[in-house]
Parts: sequence; C-alpha cells; structure tokens
Amino acid sequence: MIQEIIENVEKVIVGKRQVIEYFLTAILSNGHILLEDIPGVGKTMLSRAMAISLGMSFKRIQCTPDLLPSDITGVSIFNQKTQEFEFKPGPVFANLVLADEINRATPRTQSSLLECMEERQVTVEGVSIKLPRPFIVMATQNPIEYEGVFPLPEAQLDRFLMKLSIGYPSYEDEMEIVKMQRLRHPIEELKPVASLEEVLSLQEKIKEVYVDETIIQYILDIVSATRKHSDIAVGSSPRGSLALYRTSQALAYIRGRDYVLPDDVKELAPLVLSHRIILKSESYLRGYTQRGVISSILASVEVPVGKVK
Repeated sequence: MIQEIIENVEKVIVGKRQVIEYFLTAILSNGHILLEDIPGVGKTMLSRAMAISLGMSFKRIQCTPDLLPSDITGVSIFNQKTQEFEFKPGPVFANLVLADEINRATPRTQSSLLECMEERQVTVEGVSIKLPRPFIVMATQNPIEYEGVFPLPEAQLDRFLMKLSIGYPSYEDEMEIVKMQRLRHPIEELKPVASLEEVLSLQEKIKEVYVDETIIQYILDIVSATRKHSDIAVGSSPRGSLALYRTSQALAYIRGRDYVLPDDVKELAPLVLSHRIILKSESYLRGYTQRGVISSILASVEVPVGKVK
C-alpha cells in the first residue's frame, strides 16, 4: 500500500520521490508539515495529490493580512428561526488543511492554529469541538519575500513536525511535466488508493517499529548537542526528541523495515530539528544556517554501531 500511495502521488509530482516519502512520513507520524520554497514548484499540488491518494478531505486557506481567526476555525451565527446560535465550521475541519503562505497572516490569526495543531480541537465560546482524524496541517511560506510578511514565532514553528523543501525539477523531469500537462492536469484524473481507516491503521502500525535503546540514546545525544552548541542560542525542546523518534519509525516502515537504523535518524535530523533551534546573532552574521549547524552536530555525535535486534 505504501508503494501504491507513493507511485500515485508521483503521477502528479514528478522526480521528487524522496520529498513524497518525507511528506508521507509526517502524515504517518500524525505530524504537521512546513513547506518552505519558491512559488510554482508544486507545493499545493503535492498536498492535494497526497490528500486524494489517502482518501482525505482537503481544505485550502489562503492566508492574507486581513484573514481573521474565525475565518479559519469557524463562527457562531444566530439563527432567527430557532432563536439559537449555530456553529458554522471553518476550513480547519478537514483531514488535510493547506495554510498557503502562512507567514502573510497576522500573528493573531497564526495563533488560532496553535490549539488546532497541538490539541486537535477548536474552542469556540468556551466549547471545545474535536477535529476529524487524522488531522494534518500543511503550511507553505515563500522564503524570498520579506515585504508584508509576519515570521512564524518559535512556539508555532515547534508545532511543525518537519520542515521540507521541494526544489527545482531536473531538466528531464521538467520536460516530462510539460508533456504531462499538454492537454490536462494529471490531478484531475487522480484516484484514491487508500482510505481514512487504512491511514489510521498505518499510523498505529508504525508505533510497532522496533527502536533499539542505542538508537534512542543517539537521538537524545543529537538533541542534547543542540542545547550545548556554541553557535546555538536556543536548542531543541523534548518535542524535537519525540518527533525524531516517531519520524524515524515511520521512515523505516516506508522503506520496508520493522526496525530503525542510525541512518534513518541521521537523514531526518536536519528536517526535524533545524526549525526548532535559534542561532546566535554572530552565527547568522558569519553566514551559518540552522541546517548547516545540525549537519555539523551530526558529524560530531558518535553513531551507534552494532546489531539491531
């Protein structure tokens, strides 16, 4: 089923199998995704193709400075016939919610997603309403625009399980993309290959993937190193350790294994931890990046060697 899902999404997103695997890793880990890339590389199409393939309901929120929290979560409206207030659900009531250009929304609107992402519920006028299961937020932001944007606060960045980037396609892949869309977009003909029940079942199955104690120690050593590194002002929270643990299980499962390897942890660490750390001002001035610093930590932390049970 995993291979069918990936191959189905590849009918729309060409030449980006690794990104698709990472996206599916986040979904099976029941985590949210921050996709930062330039316009036009397929961020929206990737989320739509994944939602269709998994049989998930999909809603899109176009974030703008005038967007209100109630435009996302919903609002209570007085019904004159019944003389009662009725709650009208917002677009957040879906399995996969695309928050497009999330950094264009004001901090007040951005914060309305915090409860949704962490508690999987919406509180309106003191009443908490559960969101559908599974519930995944896929937010996009444009890294090259600085005018009229509101950078995400660290508290909200920490809610995202992974931070991904699609990147430009190769020359050959772009040629195939042009040919594929000569008459119509392939998203129009995409069909589901899994159901919501199967997705929920997969989310439970990845929890059974074996993680040796030496692998857990390796994860904690990496996260601990982010709190002691000379170029980092604020290291990763324990949420980063849990995220790296769960995504390693999911990636191992996607790759056809029932056990986690150190390579799984090493591959995912930059995607899971880079947005959870804050570099010192002088480190930014020297041209250092979060991913670069995480890579240097991975090079310095000893990798566990031995047989995995």
